Amino acid sequence: MSATTTIAQVNPRRRTAGRSVQITRLLPRPLLVVANVLLCLLVLGPVSYMVFASVNSDIAVAAGEYWPQDLRLENYLTVWRTIDLGAGLVNSLLICGAVAIVCAAVAVSIAWVLVRFTFVGRVTILRGLLGLQSVPGTLMLLPVFVMFSTLSAILRVPTIGTHWSVFVTYLTFALPFSTWVMVTYIRGLPRELEEAARMDGASNFRVLTRIVLPLSWPGIVVSAIFAFLQGWNDVLFASVMTNRESRTAAVALQIFGATQETGAVPLYGQMMAASLICAAPVVVLYLVFQRYLVGGLTAGGVK
Repeated sequence: MSATTTIAQVNPRRRTAGRSVQITRLLPRPLLVVANVLLCLLVLGPVSYMVFASVNSDIAVAAGEYWPQDLRLENYLTVWRTIDLGAGLVNSLLICGAVAIVCAAVAVSIAWVLVRFTFVGRVTILRGLLGLQSVPGTLMLLPVFVMFSTLSAILRVPTIGTHWSVFVTYLTFALPFSTWVMVTYIRGLPRELEEAARMDGASNFRVLTRIVLPLSWPGIVVSAIFAFLQGWNDVLFASVMTNRESRTAAVALQIFGATQETGAVPLYGQMMAASLICAAPVVVLYLVFQRYLVGGLTAGGVK
């Protein structure tokens, strides 16, 4: 009798759980599988073409051949001599890495002040951070160039073509978005932990470094990666603000692709190999910080 009662009590819960899963599922399972397969093909199609073209001959790629008849791995070795890819990668890693670190550190500090303290102009700053995201970066190219040129004439120091000018440019455009990400994340942190630390005599700096920072790692990683990617993928500002010594990897690829627009057969294999080499650091970055990205992107979605 008790067993029958237990089964009667358990089965409705199972039926309720199964019913809730069916309600929350947007598509039936067969259609969901088909949709996932189509999305994977849509993403992996261009990537597989780049991989196969990077180990194929230029004539075969120009003829439309997808699967290589013979592997030519020397494209990955020759490309380092064809273009100055090594220096471009070093410049990109230095500039974008510094932007990511500084942007994340400044963003979490500003966001904590905006969320936890009340002062005049606080709401205006929050609205300004959100409004700055609607300004196209293309419209800011000429003002930024004129500003650095004027600064160079006033201070009598070189600005255009230096690493720090590109660093300041990327930091300016990445900081508003990173700050807004951290504002959304810090809003979900419990205030009780900070209040308990203050009752123990902790200062604001100690609360920020000992309480807020350890709890905000997912949001910090998300803001840092987005700041890194904004500089890594940029061609427009880097092509104007850099010279031969400070040229980034994206500019090196753009110049290499422009030089192949001739009547002869372009170096398709080396172009694809260089593209995959430049994409490898970003892929590694995502794989290393994947678990932080999931937590940081979904933070603030459920309150």
